Amino acid sequence: MSHPTATPDAVVEAYVATWNETDPARRRAGLAAAWTETGIYRDPVMAGDGPAGIDAMLAGVQAKFPGFVLKRTSKVDAHGGSLGGPSGSPAGLYLRFTWSLGPADGPSVVEGVDFCTVAPDGRLASVVGFIDKMPG
Repeated sequence: MSHPTATPDAVVEAYVATWNETDPARRRAGLAAAWTETGIYRDPVMAGDGPAGIDAMLAGVQAKFPGFVLKRTSKVDAHGGSLGGPSGSPAGLYLRFTWSLGPADGPSVVEGVDFCTVAPDGRLASVVGFIDKMPG
């Protein structure tokens, strides 16, 4: 499946949407659209492999922090490739953005930065997160 009209912003928006989707069926559909089958997520406190592993990780975060939302807090930096170029292949595309997690109408509780690699079909191959602010 190729996403020839995807932009770096659209890739990140699809990723953020999966964090905020609380309906399990819709979240799994979003994960299948946003991630490759072999996609991996890593940060200092969590890991997920493939859409099923990432889904379990997101469900765990939602259970631990009910009502919290993930928000992108910076522009999306991209380099190394392009989305929707002449070949439609974003091979070697790398993305970076900052984010916050907290109540929808309150201050952030967790903040960090994610570094992503994008597969040739425009879906995420990997996300490596670093946490800049965490409770406790």
